[in-house]
Amino acid sequence: MHLLKRLLSTLFDITLGPVLALILIFEEWGWEPLSRLLGYLARLPLWARMERFIAGLPPYGALVAFFAPALMLLPVKLLALYWISRGHAILGLAVVLAAKVAGTAAVARLFALTQPALMRLVWFARLYGWWKPWKDALITRVKTSPIWLATAARVRAIRQWIGF
Repeated sequence: MHLLKRLLSTLFDITLGPVLALILIFEEWGWEPLSRLLGYLARLPLWARMERFIAGLPPYGALVAFFAPALMLLPVKLLALYWISRGHAILGLAVVLAAKVAGTAAVARLFALTQPALMRLVWFARLYGWWKPWKDALITRVKTSPIWLATAARVRAIRQWIGF
């Protein structure tokens, strides 16, 4: 059993680890700013009322609200894949990226609104207690890797060179 666990862990690190790390870094990068951006909409009376409603949902209602953007964006992503398969790669990629940004913004804001209710679900709190440290460790591992540090140094040098 120990050998199988080590084998699966190594396979994950080699194949899925880098891809998942990049997705998580994108999520991390966009999570706070996109959530704040949607938070500005709370200045609108109707939007503020909707947010109060979501924040007041019971745990399982909050769970449905939290996962709704993923389900709503699935047809959009499938449409993007259809366009890519029909030779419209740039259009498909643009739609996938737009859906990713919109989905990250929605999920980030919804998590901020629903987290207290979600943490009342024992299984969710336990899963989140495992997920958050694992995600943070993976992101730290990537951001301290030689390739990340070299790329970051190159980006800083380019920014200095162009005066940005």
